[in-house]
Amino acid sequence: MRSTITIMNAKGGVGKSTLVLALAETLSVTHGKRVLVVDSDAHASISNMLMRPEWVHTVQAKGRTMVDFFISTVLRNERVAWTSYLCTGVSDIDDARTIDLLPGGGHLTLFEREVSKASQEALLRLCVRAFLADARNAYDFVLIDSAPGLSILTECWLREVDFYISPTKPDYISTHGLQFLGQFSQRDAEMGFAECLGIIVSMKDSSSFEDAQFERWLRQNSKQPCFDQVIPRATSLQTAAYFCPRPRSYWAKYPGETGKALRQLAAELIIRNAAAHAHRSYDGRAAE
Repeated sequence: MRSTITIMNAKGGVGKSTLVLALAETLSVTHGKRVLVVDSDAHASISNMLMRPEWVHTVQAKGRTMVDFFISTVLRNERVAWTSYLCTGVSDIDDARTIDLLPGGGHLTLFEREVSKASQEALLRLCVRAFLADARNAYDFVLIDSAPGLSILTECWLREVDFYISPTKPDYISTHGLQFLGQFSQRDAEMGFAECLGIIVSMKDSSSFEDAQFERWLRQNSKQPCFDQVIPRATSLQTAAYFCPRPRSYWAKYPGETGKALRQLAAELIIRNAAAHAHRSYDGRAAE
């Protein structure tokens, strides 16, 4: 079941980019899925995780980023192919060869300002919709690393993708970001909003009583379902964020219990994704 999914929490620092990286590489290596990663954060964190930093700088200098694609289609009204902005075969894992990237650019905030200034929000949403429809036909999963907060482009992703996933640390501030996102989803309901596939508890310290307490509270009180699998706080996940010049194996990058947790999370994502699509199909038939 092909899906477009944005990874989103209104709060920053919850491990969104690291989660996108780990999911993309795990889906590629262990399930053979074709994955497109879209870097929709001005910091271009996921781009630097999936490519050498000098490659990222070169792509940005040449104007070949996701932001440049939308500048052309929205602000310049040009007909350009998003595929010409792709970086293919990214990742430093030697057997993760089915991941492509639409890299990010630091001029994202300026672009959004120009969109607002020119009152082109509606056109941006139409371009996002067309891009997602096209990308869905080419990939099993399109994973969008959205910036924290609710910007013009982030709102477009949330209203046009199939699903969203919210990672959160087990603490009050991070879970408050989830509540804010839930409240936002209720505004202008007629405009549509992505379905939540679930909340992922991330960066949990297994020895922390407070983390365990917050996780229990979240599972009991959240309006959205939580993934069964938790992502632990682990040094290997922190170091995974640094692109390795020499290719390495999946098992070297995500060793032991960390890799096991990621593989279980990816398997759970596939199951939830299929169930959500089946539910949509059932609702569609029932409506007929």
